[in-house]
Amino acid sequence: MDQIVRLDSRQEAALQAIAERFIVQHKGDPVKALKEMIVLNGHLQERLDALGTARGKSVKQR
Repeated sequence: MDQIVRLDSRQEAALQAIAERFIVQHKGDPVKALKEMIVLNGHLQERLDALGTARGKSVKQR
């Protein structure tokens, strides 16, 4: 992990509300919701890595 994110009380409350909605979408099962979040984060990380690789190639070609 590169950095620690600190949230103020407003941000914490917003994050809590989003987390609760996400768990409700997974039929109240927090473990199922966590697994889905891990999968989603993995897909997003792959896309970010691909964008970084593509950007690196375009910068080198200049």
